[in-house]
Amino acid sequence: MATLRDAKVGDTVTVKKLTGEGAVKRRIMDMGITKGTEIYIRKVAPLGDPVEVTVRGYELSLRKEDAEMVEI
Repeated sequence: MATLRDAKVGDTVTVKKLTGEGAVKRRIMDMGITKGTEIYIRKVAPLGDPVEVTVRGYELSLRKEDAEMVEI
């Protein structure tokens, strides 16, 4: 399954599933990333960490480990 980490700059993707457990999953959901949400990939740092996205009208930077928990 593809993850948010695999998406390319300029892509608009839809969240299918969140993996992870407990506090980490809750933190991702609190940032507005939930099933069915559209996410636009704005930038990816040269070494791949962090990934800057637009979700629900605001910009958000995610660590590589967190981006891998979001299946698209």
